[in-house]
Amino acid sequence: MNSAEFCTCTHYKCPFHPTNHDKGCTPCIEKNLKLNEIPNCFFDKIPGAENRPADHFEDFANAVLKAKEI
Repeated sequence: MNSAEFCTCTHYKCPFHPTNHDKGCTPCIEKNLKLNEIPNCFFDKIPGAENRPADHFEDFANAVLKAKEI
């Protein structure tokens, strides 16, 4: 299975997006781990997360907690 088939990220111009190479999600995950960030596809599952300040672990945790309040 091509990993791009299940990818929910809509940042198609990103060089790490699975549609832009044949390495699946690995380059994206590697980049995010190096920067202490969470991939965009994880944020896409959280209502209202599009207004987050950044993609860091703390931003993800705050987005999850904020979504639970809704």
